[in-house]
Amino acid sequence: MIDRTVRRARRVLREAYLTSGIPSGIDHRRILRTARAGWRPGARLDGEHLLLAAPGGGNIGDQAMFEAFLEGTAGRVTVIVRSAAEVTVPAAHASRVTVAELPDLVYGARRAHAADIERFGVMLRTAASFSVVGADIMDGRYVLRPSVRRSVLAGAAAAAKVDTRILGFSWNGQARVAARRALVAASRRGAVPMLRDPISAERAAGDRVSGIRDVADIVFSATTVDPALLEGLGDLDRPYAIVNVSGLIGGQVDQAAEYVRIIRHLVDRGLAVVVLPHVSRPDADDLAACEEVVSRLDGTPVRFIRSLGTPASIRGLAEGASVVVTGRMHLAIMSIWSGKPALTLATQGKVEGLMRMLGTPELCVEPRAGFADEVIRVIDDVLPDDSSARRSIARALPLVKERARANLAGLAGAAELAEPGVVEDEAVDVTAA
Repeated sequence: MIDRTVRRARRVLREAYLTSGIPSGIDHRRILRTARAGWRPGARLDGEHLLLAAPGGGNIGDQAMFEAFLEGTAGRVTVIVRSAAEVTVPAAHASRVTVAELPDLVYGARRAHAADIERFGVMLRTAASFSVVGADIMDGRYVLRPSVRRSVLAGAAAAAKVDTRILGFSWNGQARVAARRALVAASRRGAVPMLRDPISAERAAGDRVSGIRDVADIVFSATTVDPALLEGLGDLDRPYAIVNVSGLIGGQVDQAAEYVRIIRHLVDRGLAVVVLPHVSRPDADDLAACEEVVSRLDGTPVRFIRSLGTPASIRGLAEGASVVVTGRMHLAIMSIWSGKPALTLATQGKVEGLMRMLGTPELCVEPRAGFADEVIRVIDDVLPDDSSARRSIARALPLVKERARANLAGLAGAAELAEPGVVEDEAVDVTAA
């Protein structure tokens, strides 16, 4: 009991220190001092695009955002990661991509963090742009300090007159205070916050974030399709559904029992079922969650893909599906990309805005006890080729893809680059944010 109290007290103190803005201010000043110290006129005219990647490593969605960035940009790219194992550079882009390991830039502490902060400042001297993969990791609802630091890095890069953007991200209605203040400060310094759905944009505006740009998730801008996963299943003699079981949701509800009902209903409707993991990590393993569901099916036939595909191969598989049921937002996006309805279990307040943008709120399902009833009802509604959900997706999709490409506006060719100022960065008051 005493140990638990001590841990809680330490956590509260760490959060209070982050919220104070003191560590953010230290990092901001160190980055600017380093970036400006070695800058020379014209250094950025042939500079590379810097990309701070999402954590990656066992998450197809994170890899899909990285690949969409590569597909939508031109010129040299340096991707910043904790470990090179977190991203896979597609062969088509290997000649122009450098992977830079800065393990302590976002997640480290003390001297190791300070050293990587200075390395980042040096990289800004010749950078043509700096982009942060925002996704669902900016509002502090998963892990607070990395969320704060992503905003701090963006704010410092913008203050150094680098074209800076936080790529299509969600914003929770209960963003943590330190994360909110850090994003407000970054936006006031010139980093462009690109919100990927209208609900997130409304929330961020209500939190006094400046310069909001309405976009869509960057994965909607992807261009590649690979039939490898579908071909690996052999001959499918009937239409099929894709079912994903998220490793994040199991702690909230006995989802395995719900998915057994859903899969049996799909089979009764004459569909083959492909069970597909999307994330495989120790803390949120879809593979284990899928295994549990399959083990409870008692002979109901399914095709179980026991490995993670590539983003292009997931799109190739989803392209031929009749319907998708998933607990992962990026699997939903990669399915909707080809016009297929994807019923999505909503977590972290990030799915509702996507479905509003598509005009299909019925595809957003809350993962509570008995959710199979609602999923089955919606499946029956969307299966017909002329269902209202399919028509809504078809109408909305061209604009959604156009908005997704807006994430990378100006990065596909030579950018008009501002040169860094020589005056000290003005203070930004975010205490009331």
